[in-house]
Order: sequence, then C-alpha cells, then structure tokens
Amino acid sequence: MREITIERNPAKEKLAELGVSSWPIWEKVSSTSDWTYDEDETCYLLEGKVRVEPAEGKAVEFSAGDLVTFPKGMSCVWKIASAVRKHYRFG
Repeated sequence: MREITIERNPAKEKLAELGVSSWPIWEKVSSTSDWTYDEDETCYLLEGKVRVEPAEGKAVEFSAGDLVTFPKGMSCVWKIASAVRKHYRFG
C-alpha cells in the first residue's frame, strides 16, 4: 500500500497550479476519529495540527502550511490536536 506523502510549505506557484484556493474547505475541532479513504485525497492545511495513524504503515504528523496526500484504500485514525481548517480534493 502507498504511504501518506507530506510536502512541507509548498511554493505558492505549486498551490496555484493545483488550484488549491478553489477546493472546498473542511473544518473540525480537536477530536479523534476513524477514517477510510475511498479514493485518493490531497489536502492543504490552513490551520491546525494533526497526527494520522494508518492501520498499516507509520504514523505522520502535519500542520498548517503542509500539502498532504492520502492513498485510496487506507484506513487510519485521525487525531486532531488543534482545530483543523483545510482545502481538500478527492481523486
């Protein structure tokens, strides 16, 4: 299975090329929840700090300014340490 990828502080040009500012926004308060990805997801954190623990593979931590990709089929636990606000897209 593919792993979670994190790009720390990607260039503004890359974010513009991806069209990040036009993606929907998702917000969530500090919490813990299970999640399974039905398709790839790419997200860009505007606020917050998160630890994601995949059922298989190593846990990762990311925060505001990070561009993160989750692979289709991955099951994990999201542990939101501080409230999250992110742009996201599936596929």
